[in-house]
Amino acid sequence: MANCVQCGRQLPALTFGRKICQWCVQHKAAQRGEDIPIQRVEPAPWLRQQSGSMMVTQAIFGINVAVFVAMALAGVSMLDNPSGQDLVRWGANYGPYTVSGQWWRLLTCVFVHGGLLHIGFNMWCLWSLGRLAESVYGHWTFATAYLICGLSASLASLIWNPVVLSVGASGAIFGMAGALIASFYLGEFSLPRAALAGTLRSVVVFVGYNLFFGAVMAGTDNAAHVGGLLMGLLLGALIAKVAPQPDDAFRRIAVLLVGVLVVAGGVMWLQHSRAYLLHAQHGVRLLDEGNPDGAIAEFQKSLSQRPDFAAAHEALARAYTTEHDFENASAEMKRTIALNPRSEEAYYRLGLIYLEQKLPAKAQDAFAQLLKIDPSSSDGHAGLADALADQHRDPEALAEYKRVAALDSGYQGVYHNMGVMEARLKLYDDAIASLLKQQQSGDDPDNENLLASVYEAKGMKKEAADARQKAQQFRASH
Repeated sequence: MANCVQCGRQLPALTFGRKICQWCVQHKAAQRGEDIPIQRVEPAPWLRQQSGSMMVTQAIFGINVAVFVAMALAGVSMLDNPSGQDLVRWGANYGPYTVSGQWWRLLTCVFVHGGLLHIGFNMWCLWSLGRLAESVYGHWTFATAYLICGLSASLASLIWNPVVLSVGASGAIFGMAGALIASFYLGEFSLPRAALAGTLRSVVVFVGYNLFFGAVMAGTDNAAHVGGLLMGLLLGALIAKVAPQPDDAFRRIAVLLVGVLVVAGGVMWLQHSRAYLLHAQHGVRLLDEGNPDGAIAEFQKSLSQRPDFAAAHEALARAYTTEHDFENASAEMKRTIALNPRSEEAYYRLGLIYLEQKLPAKAQDAFAQLLKIDPSSSDGHAGLADALADQHRDPEALAEYKRVAALDSGYQGVYHNMGVMEARLKLYDDAIASLLKQQQSGDDPDNENLLASVYEAKGMKKEAADARQKAQQFRASH
């Protein structure tokens, strides 16, 4: 099929020779002053370089730089990579926080950068592409589209990498590149297609180059790039076909509203399908930070959305244990076991909870279940030994501690526990040997005091006095 030699449009079938399309005919006639309707066109970017045409690009540029300078003045290391904690504090997109109600991070992260090179490259791209996009779309359309593309990029990053920090303007910039590509392909410009080809080629090369290096370079959030690009392509195509005239505000608003609805739909989908996981992640972080009450609230939110999420039940049990709420802790751990009957960790933690509740018989049953799954579990044998010791079944407890030592000679406190059992059974020589082995693991005043008691039971007064003195020294040094 032939193309118009003036603008490159496809001509109707069976068109031969050097032809121009009907639109170009009408356009030339209108330029000659003939009374003929001319098809409305998008203003060409090179025809709109009047004073002030970059004011939105300059404003966005200024906001990014201002945030960067403010972070530096606040003590954030911006010459090198700032810490994740600093980035979160300044508005980075981080799934566990964002989905937990801090949705403003989808936007604020677009103006935060992770170092001098990061902001330098992004601002160079923004200055070049932003100026061109603003000249094509006008000020308010460009500003709104930029923010929508930034939100789309942040959302894509959150969906693809829910627990990875995301910052930077590159997603929004990719969105503007996508909008320009769609407009240059689909839009109606008043200059020949050949004049557009160079600019179009440059934008396509920019996108391809950066997507390739984003895929091969570690630390690059390519999901945000793709999310911004796809939104930009959508908005650019709709504007070119539905609302090419800048003064057609109603149609422009309708097109931009489509972008907003797409982002809102993505947020709703994320809330429905992935929020339970992010609430749980946030809870784990709060628990690590020493905030069990906040962690419990997050785990409960996770479970309200996914009641069969075994990991959240287990984490909630740990949070309750931290608060010494052993009743709720044991209930949650039982739910974990019901969902995952072969969870060794769940049986072990349930046994520990029962020990805290002074229910050694129940603890014994829990550790026995663990050992049915893994007979060589040193944790299982150690827990079982503790449960037996709490029931004063000292010979059986001693046998279990010996199994622990045989499985893992470096198991924490195993020789001290053996010494306790041997002392109870008045096996003093064995107790002394076990406690001396425990000494090799480091200074322990409790171990020295027990050793002193065993020495005294054997009538070894000097050795007992030396052990007591060591215990006092160890306590003083700590």
